[in-house]
Amino acid sequence: MKKRIVALLSVAVMIISCFALTGCGSSDSDSDKDYSDLAYVKDKGTLVVGITDFAPMDYKDKDGNWIGFDADLAKAYGKSIGVDVEFIEINWDSKEMELENKNIDCVWNGMTLTDGVKEAMECSNAYCNNAQMVVVNKNKADSIKDIKDCKDLTFAVEAGSAGEEQAKENDLNATGVETQSDAVMEVSAGTADACIIDSLMAGAMVGEGTSYPNLVGTIKLSEELYGVGFRKESDMAKSLNEFLAAAYDDGTVKKISEKYGTSESVIKPE
Repeated sequence: MKKRIVALLSVAVMIISCFALTGCGSSDSDSDKDYSDLAYVKDKGTLVVGITDFAPMDYKDKDGNWIGFDADLAKAYGKSIGVDVEFIEINWDSKEMELENKNIDCVWNGMTLTDGVKEAMECSNAYCNNAQMVVVNKNKADSIKDIKDCKDLTFAVEAGSAGEEQAKENDLNATGVETQSDAVMEVSAGTADACIIDSLMAGAMVGEGTSYPNLVGTIKLSEELYGVGFRKESDMAKSLNEFLAAAYDDGTVKKISEKYGTSESVIKPE
């Protein structure tokens, strides 16, 4: 009899503990519903932005500070929500993992809103137009009229990028490198015949008056849109959308775009 009473008391204690600690499973789901990514970022006081070296969107000035259209826009957003902004260079192919592990809070680096990106992240509204462009040495440019002229070329592409997707989609002979800048360097060095990079980057990096005057942009393979990516279901996407709309209306976006030569690509966020 005593054993039975002890057993019943043990069960009762377990049930009470379950309700006290977890609500028998309900509190976990409730806490998930109440979780705010925006509150998390405000609480730690820093928005950590994952980027690559990508002029004119994110690149370093002579003093080693990150500047660019995206960098300055991110700083303005950080100021609007009362936090500092920290930029961390990431491996583009691992951007989703960096977000999941909270090593970064967003990906803000001229990111194309592909189906894969939209499936893996909570994305902002589009704020820029872009295209994927084939870049070659200027002595090859006249021979590149359409995608068929690219079939025998060797390409360098940033791993995990929209450029790599285009290379695969068009069955091109492509090797993945760490950044778009690396892809450009491969072409300049002659270790690749061509690369596929964002047209915004091509406008800033190749051609007369740039660091690579021997290279030129040729055909465009796709038209696309840029957006910012957050953790899935993050409330920061909505917060950024509100900021982008206000910044467009008050002239902040225009001022930054004029500074970095991206005015023709900027679009009004929905």
